[in-house]
Amino acid sequence: MAMLRTFTVLTVIQAAIAAGITWAAAWADQAYPPPLDRAAVVSREVLDSDGALLRAFTTPDSKWRLGVRAGDVDRQFVRMLIAYEDQRFDAHGGIDLWAIGRAGWQLATHGRIVSGGSTLSMQVARLIEPREGRSFASKLLQMARAVQIERRLSKAEILDLYLNLAPYGGNLEGVRAASLAYYGKEPRRLSVAESALLVALPQLPERRRPDRHRKNAEAARERVLNRLAVASVIGDGEADRALAFPVPRARKALPALAAHLSESALRTRPDRVVHATTLRRDVQAALEQVAREASRKLGDKLSIAIVMADVRTGEIVGEVGSADYFDSTRAGWIDMTRQYRSPGSTLKPFIYGLGFEEGMIAQQTIIEDRPSDFFGYRPRNFDMSYQGDVTIRQALQLSLNVPAVKVLDTVGPARLLVRLRRSDVKLVLPTDETPGLAIALGGAGITLKDLVQLYAGLANRGKPVKLGDGVHDEPGPIDGPTLLDPAAAWQVSDILSGVKPPLGAVDIGLAYKTGTSYGYRDAWSVGYDGRHVIGVWIGRADNGAIPGLSGYKSAAPVLFEAFRKSGVAIEALPRAPAGALRLTEAELPVSLKRFSHTRSGLIALSAREAPPRIVYPPQGAEVEVGLSSGDPMSLSLKLQGGRPPFRWLANGVALPDSTRKRNYDWLPDGAGFSTLTVIDADGRAASVRVFLN
Repeated sequence: MAMLRTFTVLTVIQAAIAAGITWAAAWADQAYPPPLDRAAVVSREVLDSDGALLRAFTTPDSKWRLGVRAGDVDRQFVRMLIAYEDQRFDAHGGIDLWAIGRAGWQLATHGRIVSGGSTLSMQVARLIEPREGRSFASKLLQMARAVQIERRLSKAEILDLYLNLAPYGGNLEGVRAASLAYYGKEPRRLSVAESALLVALPQLPERRRPDRHRKNAEAARERVLNRLAVASVIGDGEADRALAFPVPRARKALPALAAHLSESALRTRPDRVVHATTLRRDVQAALEQVAREASRKLGDKLSIAIVMADVRTGEIVGEVGSADYFDSTRAGWIDMTRQYRSPGSTLKPFIYGLGFEEGMIAQQTIIEDRPSDFFGYRPRNFDMSYQGDVTIRQALQLSLNVPAVKVLDTVGPARLLVRLRRSDVKLVLPTDETPGLAIALGGAGITLKDLVQLYAGLANRGKPVKLGDGVHDEPGPIDGPTLLDPAAAWQVSDILSGVKPPLGAVDIGLAYKTGTSYGYRDAWSVGYDGRHVIGVWIGRADNGAIPGLSGYKSAAPVLFEAFRKSGVAIEALPRAPAGALRLTEAELPVSLKRFSHTRSGLIALSAREAPPRIVYPPQGAEVEVGLSSGDPMSLSLKLQGGRPPFRWLANGVALPDSTRKRNYDWLPDGAGFSTLTVIDADGRAASVRVFLN
């Protein structure tokens, strides 16, 4: 009976002690939880439309710690890691007593550490709560933390923590950052050699860094491959093959694309860790390379911006804010895709588009290009010359200024602005000014992104489309009336597709337009095929003038190179819609044969030119041209008035080639009297009789 009472008392005491220990452990677990919040801090990322990394940012403690899960890592690497670090990972509760005993026995028998007893859970505990030194007390705390972690997290979550926090040398943490830095790729597919090195590095990351201590890295990798447990995972002969591959000698830079867009994403949504974009990494990388190469050729202080978009969806697939974000001489940190600048002649297609839509012009309609005065506004062509009578097609392809102003004056500048707003684009006018004719030549402000948005609507059969911002702003079709009706949009595209490519570029089937702003400050080129549109801007961020800068010579080559290197397949431009025809001059109705500038209240600019008059040589003049000495030289014939083209005759014989210019170089064929005659486009003639010797 006494023994029974004693046994009962001991049982109660043991139960009380066990309950006390359990209570104490539970209290300690709640009072001193593991600091798992550190594990939640990872690098913020910007991804392309397929989830590929465009750019990453270091954590607040300056670490590259890219979030990853075991499911996104090569499965064989995970098996090798567990085989090498913690073979009983799935069985223990945070502490592997068998592994600790084995490690102690090996230490006692070999006199050195042969293998460790730490589990992956204990290593995670050490990573989330780093401590100086490796004392017995710190090891006990690490074991206690491992038990706490096991109580809170699943095995999969613990493995994920290790894959995110394991050190790999320098400021690299986590297998994803290490794989990108040492192998230039995501860890989804790793070779045996690559996996072995990534398994070995976290034990002594600084001493085994392959970029600094190659021999140590090779030895550590070999130690992993020779472990029996690892050999059973990789298979016979794989270790020897893996050892034949060299370890990486240098650390690669992590992806750093789309600097401006990435900064914008973090600024507008700082709460997000991962920012998905509509960009395509291969396209983005190609466009940035094009911008860098072009900037080196064009000279110092010039900035280049490029936007590429899908004309059907409005998604921005590539965007370059400047040639080099970190180049202070070019103010590279300024995103020039969002800055308002003068568009030069790039709005002319929309002016002519309205003319086509209204039925006031056709491609072969004749329009005059000559000096004109619009109540004090006297536009001049880029080369300061005039072409005389030209077709609408020629006027747009040659980007002549006077014809564009005439058409705009007829359709009305305010109406053009209202039409552009159908594409959700609003031009910025000078302060306190109303819409004027100067808009035709760049007298307003627009951003590159908005200009590309306009051309996206033009390429999309006249249906306006809104471009996204590449990150958060949703792109898509704009409900409402068309930017231009499909027939008018096709007429404009058909004309622009006939513009010759810039010197050295291959004709790849683009429709494109160039523009140069007043004072040589901005060079533009916007082009499109059946699916994509690219806009290019070149200039100085401080709006300084650049002598010799032009859209055709400077920006157009970059446009064609961007299309060529982007990797996208060129799609044919849309076919002509029903009712859209390119009529010949003979097929035009009388009302469309010649453009009549009839806006009420203005000078009748289409009035007939004065008859031609030969001003040199004058009537009855005796001119010395070297005929008597046997060394003749050409005689420069000059006229005023008349309507080009002009045909010259000498003694009743037509001279070669008609001309639109009002001067002509003629080489006389003999001395004596000659009769010179000029006939203009209206059949009016003038003659002089001179004596040549």
